Amino acid sequence: PRYQPDWGSLDARPLPGWFDQAKVGVFVHWGVFSVPAWGSEWFWWHWRGEHRPDYQRFVQRRYPPGTAYGDFAPLFTAHDFQPREWAQLFRRAGARYVVLTTKHHEGFTNWGSSVSWNWNSLDTGPHRDLVGELGEALRESNIRYGLYHSLLEWFNPLYLADKESGFKTQNFVLRKTMPELYDLVLKYKPDLIWSDGDWEAPESYWNSTSFLAWLYNDSPVKDTVVVNDRWCSNCSCHHGGYYNCADKYKPGTLPAHKWEMCSSIDRLSWGYRSNMNIAELMDEASIIEELVQTVSFGGNYLLNVGPTKEGVIVPIFQERLLALGRWLDTNGEAIYESKPWRVQMENSTGTVWYTSKGPAVYAIFLIWPQDNVLELSSPVPSPATQVSMLGFAGTLKWQESPGKGLLIALPDVLPSPLPPQSGWTVKLEGVK
Repeated sequence: PRYQPDWGSLDARPLPGWFDQAKVGVFVHWGVFSVPAWGSEWFWWHWRGEHRPDYQRFVQRRYPPGTAYGDFAPLFTAHDFQPREWAQLFRRAGARYVVLTTKHHEGFTNWGSSVSWNWNSLDTGPHRDLVGELGEALRESNIRYGLYHSLLEWFNPLYLADKESGFKTQNFVLRKTMPELYDLVLKYKPDLIWSDGDWEAPESYWNSTSFLAWLYNDSPVKDTVVVNDRWCSNCSCHHGGYYNCADKYKPGTLPAHKWEMCSSIDRLSWGYRSNMNIAELMDEASIIEELVQTVSFGGNYLLNVGPTKEGVIVPIFQERLLALGRWLDTNGEAIYESKPWRVQMENSTGTVWYTSKGPAVYAIFLIWPQDNVLELSSPVPSPATQVSMLGFAGTLKWQESPGKGLLIALPDVLPSPLPPQSGWTVKLEGVK
């Protein structure tokens, strides 16, 4: 059956299975905003849209008088961009998919969009097809490729005129947004489209449903492509493919619909900031805790890095990604292809989280118990129960807990050289 261009029909499409199995992705925010590399990727808006004094002072201090945002584009060089090195890093981080910003709200496209004349990465700046180069490298590494695309552009005259009309005219959508979306799909055949910039206008303005109907019915990726929920002003958490709901969304209970939590290593920005300091970054334990909570609640975890204008992922970001990858090397069995269990979290402690795969149940504990005994009250043991620990050979001794559940004797040695409080996984077989 063909999908109709209405939410009732589109929302009924089953989500391609690869997405739920993947669990872990890396988000990359990269664009002209990586040149000032200050404040956040919303630099242009804070500077020229809101006229914030701190942004005005920053430009006065650092750049010649009369500097316009367009003057940053030639400085977006990507001189050191090595797509294969990126792909290798993301693979070692345990990412099964990567989402790149093809165009943020500034409107600059990271490929040679024919409707973004002179404001794209082929005509100016890198003079390279960044979207295409990264896609090729990721596919060689067998990593799925997602494209982030903003529907709106803050200062595009066509968009501002449509906005002025109360979104009764659609010149911007017909001449800019939609041609770019179709171009991205036909040229790069993405596995995922991460839409954004939807919030100011209704679906009737964006034509999202007709685009999605084409995507699901006739596009070259109709059977595999996955989309999120940011397609119109009231879509978020209601319509589309999987739900993002909001940046850094944490549901607190198990949602009925597949969802994704996007988070950023730099807590204050998605784009690169040259003045970030270590206290503003997520440490390894926080990243693992976020991942574990997200997957327990049935979500995917999309962790963001912002490369520099030269195309370097700075060492501290690499270090965090590699730490996540090492943790997944040991504990990935409890994460990839897992499903939520009947209980997500052990007695509101927030330190033990559950996932499952077939008959196996995984208890991931974030704090090592002082007496080396892990107490779990949720699983119901049976005579056939076996307990083991990921990354540790052999089985573990256990006994029924006087209350309910079981007490597990953990090994005296920590099972890996990771520092404490990074999370360990006990695998339970033969429990209810």
